[in-house]
Amino acid sequence: MLFDPVVLARIQFAANISFHILFPAITIGLAWLLLYFLWRGVLSKERYWDQIYAFWVKIFALSFAMGVVSGLTMSFQFGTNWPGFMEKAGNVAGPLLGYEVLTAFFLEASFLGIMLFGRGRVSARMHLIATTLVAIGTTLSAFWILSLNSWMHTPAGYSIENGVIMVESWWDIIFNPSFPYRLMHMLVASFLTCAFLIAGVSAWRLLKGVGGPGTRKVLQTGIVVAAVAAPLQILLGDLHGLNTLEHQPAKVAAMEAIWDTQRGAPFTLVAWPDEGTRSNRFAVEIPYAASLILTHSADGEVQGLNDFPGEHPPVAMVFWSFRVMVGLGVLMLLVSWWGCWELLRRREPGRLLLHAVSWMTFSGWVAVLAGWYVTEIGRQPWIVNGVLRVADVAADHTAATVGSTLVGYLLMYVFLLASYIGALRYMALKPAASLGDGKDTGRPVPVLEV
Repeated sequence: MLFDPVVLARIQFAANISFHILFPAITIGLAWLLLYFLWRGVLSKERYWDQIYAFWVKIFALSFAMGVVSGLTMSFQFGTNWPGFMEKAGNVAGPLLGYEVLTAFFLEASFLGIMLFGRGRVSARMHLIATTLVAIGTTLSAFWILSLNSWMHTPAGYSIENGVIMVESWWDIIFNPSFPYRLMHMLVASFLTCAFLIAGVSAWRLLKGVGGPGTRKVLQTGIVVAAVAAPLQILLGDLHGLNTLEHQPAKVAAMEAIWDTQRGAPFTLVAWPDEGTRSNRFAVEIPYAASLILTHSADGEVQGLNDFPGEHPPVAMVFWSFRVMVGLGVLMLLVSWWGCWELLRRREPGRLLLHAVSWMTFSGWVAVLAGWYVTEIGRQPWIVNGVLRVADVAADHTAATVGSTLVGYLLMYVFLLASYIGALRYMALKPAASLGDGKDTGRPVPVLEV
């Protein structure tokens, strides 16, 4: 099974998208946080906000570059590994990807240079406008990509002629049933990822003794953003789950490892789903909780996997990925609220809190990947849910061909990820002047002239 070319092609695409999604998960939220830092500097005239912006815009530039390069690599695979997808669904996928380039990417590319290098070279107003437009561009990019991805889960507004998907309503395709929930869920996930990234790096700097007043401001900002975004994400997750239950019940059944359709279904905290026996081994359950969560009724009916013979996703991966995502979401909520309480009570973060936040620096990445695996593996065996199967659109490559390129991709991504984290660590260890210690760096602070 592992040496099946289709399985290897799926693993290869999963590796590419897993690496790629790490960076949009940062740039979407960080662009808006940079705009906030810039505005605080304009309104307060405090020099360290300018220094904070100067530090984090470098992280944004590095993340943006990594996202662009990995995104191009990923897009090539539509032609190399999945030509049947574009042949049959290209009338939908092609224009949506084109809209993303024409609106979001061009907007980002046009003003990114001014955002990165315009401080002191253009007016403060122009620099603020450029930062705003780049932030809008990152969000527009998420809009178009998630519209296409959501359509693949909940297709609408199409017809099929001679095996080819034709567009009937662009409105229904773009705003398909799962799109609003998926878009909001991803945007908030990006803010959570960035909140813990900036808070974690700042906490680490303070522990290493290289932080200053600006570092504390960034730490406070990250904790507050996370404290607001975490409960909002839980609410959005519940709404998204209800939508998924309506349109993709097999995915929900796999998420909960429910085999038989039942009322009053229990929520399984931990278990070992066994597809051979169609049962859960070593299960620890909370009675009625799954029905209560999924249907908002303790006696609600939840369809089981046995209702989808041969057409349900792999259970164990979806089941455990969902629990990793939820577990990290709850941990983010607890740590951020603890941080808010301690900052309100003591005005200064304690060392225990600093250690906890530092360890959570990349927790957003893990949660995003776990959620993405639930979403994408949960769609199997379909590439367009209920319309196109994955196996029907794969290229006719040998296992050796796909496997060798897979190894190459994995080695390259391990190297790039280690390099990215190493660069981040190098910048974070610089003296406090690089992140706002309140000292005069000799660099003019841009002031917005109204």
